[in-house]
Amino acid sequence: MSDELYAERVAGNEVAFRRVNESLRASTVAADHDQPHPFCCECGRIGCSELLQLRLAQYEQVRANPRQFFVVDGHQIDEVEEVVARHPGFLIVQKSGTAGAIAAAEDPRG
Repeated sequence: MSDELYAERVAGNEVAFRRVNESLRASTVAADHDQPHPFCCECGRIGCSELLQLRLAQYEQVRANPRQFFVVDGHQIDEVEEVVARHPGFLIVQKSGTAGAIAAAEDPRG
């Protein structure tokens, strides 16, 4: 698989998880903003079903940049993303190149 196709596949998987999390986020609007809420790991691994606990403010901070995603530590894919922040229980990664362009174009808030 070419690097370009690989980046496209990874970005597509991550965008799908982001859509799921946007639905989860919508269901927590009335919830306590200081309490952690479950969200899906947004990694590019096929079949990942790990959940992360984020406060709504943390979630919104990641969503402010359409090229950023949150993943379980160890699920980052160095070829298409860079770790930009580390938190207990999760990392924030940022896409670049083709994966970044796809992430920005597919941003449900865009």
